[in-house]
Amino acid sequence: MRETAVSTVREAAEWTEPARLAGLPPYPLADVPDIKARLLAEGRSVIDLGVGDPGLPVPEVAIEVVREAVGDPALSKYGFQRGLPGYRTSIAGWMGRRFGVAVDPDVELLPVIGTKEAIALTAFAVLDPGDSVIVPDPGYAAYFGGSHFAAANVIRTPLRAEEGFLIPPDVIRRAPGRLRLVYMNYPNNPTSAVAEVSYLREVVAVCHERGAVLLFDNAYSEITFDGFRAPGLLEIEGGREIGLEFHSMSKTYNMTGWRLGWAAGNRQLIAALRRVKTFFDTGAFMALQAAGAAVLADPDAYIQWSLAQLASRREAAVRAFRAAGLDVTAPLGTLYLWFPVPSSETSEAFCRRLLLESGLVLLPGSSMGPGGEGFVRASLAIPEDAWEEAGRRVREAL
Repeated sequence: MRETAVSTVREAAEWTEPARLAGLPPYPLADVPDIKARLLAEGRSVIDLGVGDPGLPVPEVAIEVVREAVGDPALSKYGFQRGLPGYRTSIAGWMGRRFGVAVDPDVELLPVIGTKEAIALTAFAVLDPGDSVIVPDPGYAAYFGGSHFAAANVIRTPLRAEEGFLIPPDVIRRAPGRLRLVYMNYPNNPTSAVAEVSYLREVVAVCHERGAVLLFDNAYSEITFDGFRAPGLLEIEGGREIGLEFHSMSKTYNMTGWRLGWAAGNRQLIAALRRVKTFFDTGAFMALQAAGAAVLADPDAYIQWSLAQLASRREAAVRAFRAAGLDVTAPLGTLYLWFPVPSSETSEAFCRRLLLESGLVLLPGSSMGPGGEGFVRASLAIPEDAWEEAGRRVREAL
């Protein structure tokens, strides 16, 4: 027995991480939670603008429904990939009201556990090793992660201010190799850029030319300002034929921890993603899906209320940061400010200094890809009346 235990310890000590893990980029400021805990233990105040969670109350109907649903034994069973039929029906209704598109809830929709895991797993559903995939840089980590683990040829495409932080269609047209997948996200995290219908039409046409699948991450479709209305992929002619559109209840309904979302689009792609997910999960808790169904079936008054809160925060944030000397533009979409580092420091060094000196958490652009170096992301994560203090801390640090 002792000899076996010693052998096990020896094997663990000799373990080396596989190449796939070694190929993952380091995450800047991975020690932020520890630093925050230390500062708080010292009695210092911390303002966290790094997290993409506005912290607003969830819709009351969600709480009412889930209280009753958790007591229903039928909803404690496996949901599998089909999930709760009523949730699918509500999603289809929401898509119809919002984008004017008819979606078959049985074969053109797939409930997912949030969207992060499904966005990454889409790479396994459509890519063979060596296939080319276009990933925006900077961009959501799941785009790179899924492609990397699928052993694809990842083409990081810089998002440049002079190009409106859009992926130029010519980049898709001229991408080397067998281009099989294009990740796209507008309104964009982290740059806050938005895309017009005319741009999406051109992208869809180029993806048709290349035979590439377009994964359109539309998690921020409802968080827009100044009259801008974000388009959806399925309302673009030809979009359904070559793509999947992802939506999340995390940002739209402030339900980040509930992990509810969906994919919609081409039925063959939906079927492929469902097959992959069958090997990774058995679906979201159906009591939560029941709550999601109720939220999506409700009128959009909640979205308008939530958006009004974020609009007030946006105005206060822009005013405070401009007064602090930052080059900030009011975003048309998302809940983020994206601005240049106001010093000669790297984005990570600047953010680390503000955290240690001022107790202010910001996200370095480099944490979302090398293309984000030189920029910083701040989330509209604090109430309107807290932004003056956040601006004061930036001003003092500068």
